[in-house]
Amino acid sequence: MSNPQMQDAIGLIENFRAAHPNIDVRFVSLPENEARAKITASVASGGGEFDVVMISNYETPIWAANGWLTNLDSYMSETQGYNPDDFISTIGDALSYENNQYAVPFYGESSFMVYREDLFEEAGLSMPERPTWDQVREFAEVLHAPDQGRAGIALRGLAGWGENLAPLNTVINTYGGRWFDMNWRPMLDSPEVEAAVNTYVDTVRSWGQPGAATAGFGDCLTQVAQGNAAMWYDASSMVNGIQDPGSSLVGDKVNYTLAPTMETDYAGWLYAWSLAVPATSPRKQAAWDFIAWMTHPDYFQLVGEELGWEALPPGSRDSTYEIPEYAEIASNYARPTLDAMGNADQENCMVHEVPYDGLQFVAIPEFQDLGTRVGQQISAAIAGQQTVTEALDQSQRFAEAVAQTYGWEA
Repeated sequence: MSNPQMQDAIGLIENFRAAHPNIDVRFVSLPENEARAKITASVASGGGEFDVVMISNYETPIWAANGWLTNLDSYMSETQGYNPDDFISTIGDALSYENNQYAVPFYGESSFMVYREDLFEEAGLSMPERPTWDQVREFAEVLHAPDQGRAGIALRGLAGWGENLAPLNTVINTYGGRWFDMNWRPMLDSPEVEAAVNTYVDTVRSWGQPGAATAGFGDCLTQVAQGNAAMWYDASSMVNGIQDPGSSLVGDKVNYTLAPTMETDYAGWLYAWSLAVPATSPRKQAAWDFIAWMTHPDYFQLVGEELGWEALPPGSRDSTYEIPEYAEIASNYARPTLDAMGNADQENCMVHEVPYDGLQFVAIPEFQDLGTRVGQQISAAIAGQQTVTEALDQSQRFAEAVAQTYGWEA
């Protein structure tokens, strides 16, 4: 994925090559939606184009069950100092299948809120440790200043199951909504889902950034880092960009708090950009040597020393937060990050039982297509091309087609 942490690794690759002169590493780096499509097509078809792929906790258990990935347990145990017990437990578990590790985390994330502490103070506002969506909307309205080039809040609108649906699904969860009930009856036209989606769409249409319907994670990051938004609810990995003194104007002006809630105690997601070896790779040991370099505790020291401690990939290892230089820099976001990740489960973040795993996704193979289709409907609603009710009516029909695969009958 063409994200900052991956670009850092590409920039440091000569360190790997010096230690492994017989291993040639070549990268294919693409935006998220394009990378997902290319990786999925290659691995699912057994194309064998890649020896290492960057995937997540959505793909890992599904692909491992299909026999598409290499079990990494023996490789980890034979690598000195690798210490998989150091993985943040919720992340390590999410990348396992039948108690075996099929992917290892490069960085992990939940979701939380960044906000301009200076603007809050000027306006006499106080951000709670656990804000509600009603409070967030009130703050956004007060802080929205388009005449000064500043939005009250930034939110993703770009269509995609890993784009606008990632934050939106946590809103659906905390409002008591769900994609399917325990009998796989689609629930996207339920009052709870409609209330959640209306909240999200109305918030970004009323007080969000310009061009929100096509804004993904990177666009929102740019808006916030350049001082053009007072708040942003998104992935906790945002801290790398927000705190980067080379690209951010607001690193010393922001603070962080937990994801907004309504009916639940927490509302975050759980995600890990991770590295895995397709079963088709004929170079598994070389692939692992590269993965081990990029996810080893020593790599975090390398990043800190070469690029700055604020650039460390967050949310994968407990030991990251024990590095003195990083602990000092991360003093205002380490605890919200770890709290969010530690409580990112369905018991804390959902109202009703569901027949699927996942918080910001539904862990079934069909969700890549279903989520993308629904994301397109939501994006159109943000753009004002249709109402939320119309978007959800169409989304419900998409979900009904998938539900029949799981035994539901209209």
